[in-house]
Amino acid sequence: MRLASGRKQLLIRRWHSELLFVYLSLMKFDHPILPLLGRLLMAYIFFTSGIAKVFSWDGNIQYMSTRHLPAIPVLLAIAAVIELGGTICLVTGYQARVAALVMFGYMIVLTLIFHNYWSLPGNMAGMQETQFRKNLAIAGGLLFLAYSGPGRWSLGRK
Repeated sequence: MRLASGRKQLLIRRWHSELLFVYLSLMKFDHPILPLLGRLLMAYIFFTSGIAKVFSWDGNIQYMSTRHLPAIPVLLAIAAVIELGGTICLVTGYQARVAALVMFGYMIVLTLIFHNYWSLPGNMAGMQETQFRKNLAIAGGLLFLAYSGPGRWSLGRK
């Protein structure tokens, strides 16, 4: 009885493997939902960060003052506009290439100023290095979007 059960599981596994192979070989990665999902996933972090900038204005000013930046309220307003305006462009696809390029530059500057892990000791350096690498990955996604465009399901499609 046990042998039959083991053999049955082996046949089921083999069948699942073959089915997966057939599915993957027939599947094409050019469906218009893929760029849309990519844009939505990138937009999420900018939307939540932009909203936090607006609703936690004083806390953000205090945090930015630790970097001794000039005209902090102006810089914070610019950051909120880039993040929230960029979110709208990424979600809708309208002017997504331009928005992605602006957001790419913003991410690089922001990352170098706020996540300079090389100047911190021990565990703090490790946490900031993780944030640094995460931001570089997001910047890479934005650069790819600037290159390839928003995809077919967008208002900015030509």
